[in-house]
Amino acid sequence: MTRIFKFGGASVKNSDAIINLKEIVSLHKEGLTVIVVSAIDKTTNQLEEIWKSYLNDDVDSAIQKTNKCIDFHYDIINNLVLNKDDDFVVQFNSLSNELKSFLSNNKKDNNLSYSKIVSYGELWSTCIISSYLNREGYLNNWVDARKIIKTKLNLIESDVDWEKTNEIVNQTINKKKLYVTQGFISSNSDGLTTTLGREGSDFTASIIGTCLALDEVVIWKDVDGLLNADPKWFDNTKVLKNISYKEAIELSYLGASVIHPNTVKPLQNKKINLRIKSFLVPSNKGSLISESGLDDREIPSLIYKPNQFLLSITTKDYSFVFEEHISEIFSIFYYSGYKVHLMQNSALSFSVCGIISPLKLPLLIKDLQKNYKVKFNEKVDLLTIRHYNSLDIPDFLKSKEILIQQRSRSTIRFVFKDKT
Repeated sequence: MTRIFKFGGASVKNSDAIINLKEIVSLHKEGLTVIVVSAIDKTTNQLEEIWKSYLNDDVDSAIQKTNKCIDFHYDIINNLVLNKDDDFVVQFNSLSNELKSFLSNNKKDNNLSYSKIVSYGELWSTCIISSYLNREGYLNNWVDARKIIKTKLNLIESDVDWEKTNEIVNQTINKKKLYVTQGFISSNSDGLTTTLGREGSDFTASIIGTCLALDEVVIWKDVDGLLNADPKWFDNTKVLKNISYKEAIELSYLGASVIHPNTVKPLQNKKINLRIKSFLVPSNKGSLISESGLDDREIPSLIYKPNQFLLSITTKDYSFVFEEHISEIFSIFYYSGYKVHLMQNSALSFSVCGIISPLKLPLLIKDLQKNYKVKFNEKVDLLTIRHYNSLDIPDFLKSKEILIQQRSRSTIRFVFKDKT
């Protein structure tokens, strides 16, 4: 069986975690072709802070934060005794100096600089892990994902150029060897660094697995598999042990946090299994997402998305809301970055629940108010229950003010806020 493994930031958060990664590789090295790795722990968040300092023309602060981030990685490097590997030290320091040079010398292009700066988290982590695995006898080749994952259009949350990517991946990757590469990052036809969106490392594994037509993609998480609810919000969660691609896509679309929304569909197209396992208990079978879904309807799934914005939009003359209005409204959503999670319309109003950066909200409201009347609620919550087995409102919602309720044969959704 040919496989690709993806390890997220929590699974490589320190030297002990990286040693654990090596143990997992040792147990499953047969047929393992590619290891995709995210940035270590909270590194992407730290790099975003560096980017903000850079945009504010505070280069000294950006360099200071960068040095702190590098020191954090060197603590891990020293614990793994990689500091005595001259070739590794040269590679790691070269990446670090490249970042500091960029911060000192480049012009402020928001999207270009964001993708460039945050990419170093994955470059650092894979440099460390590739070198450590090689030293431990698991020979591998380090691959710069920007050279094999090609994108078009946006520099952030870029669209994959599947034809070009497929060609390069198959030219670069030999299924009989082992490779370590980065999740999340890519490049466009001009060679500029692009990114696939936050949590995009799962998507990277899916892209490479699809291009190589592997048998299985395995995503290693800190949970036992795909859970029916986020344990941060709900007690007594259950593992969905065997579900279909279709069910996984629906859950991802509705907001299930374990799977990146773009991950499943390419694998479905090639009928490649997706497995989600725990790096804490690697012997557990985890969740299997495949063509057949034995558990699709067995266990209700609860998807909770807090801190949403609810917009209610009407025409200024209170005429009907027609298709041309909705088309214009969605165009404004697209250019403002508003992500819609639920919508509902009546003859005179169109309501949408979603998320947007608080910094961009005033501009969104201003653009909408040119042609429409707009009311909005901040900090509302969205709860989706898929395959609900009761028509009763969940107990904890009885103390909330329900703003929207939607119900279909398989799914019930609530937009609500605290009662005032």
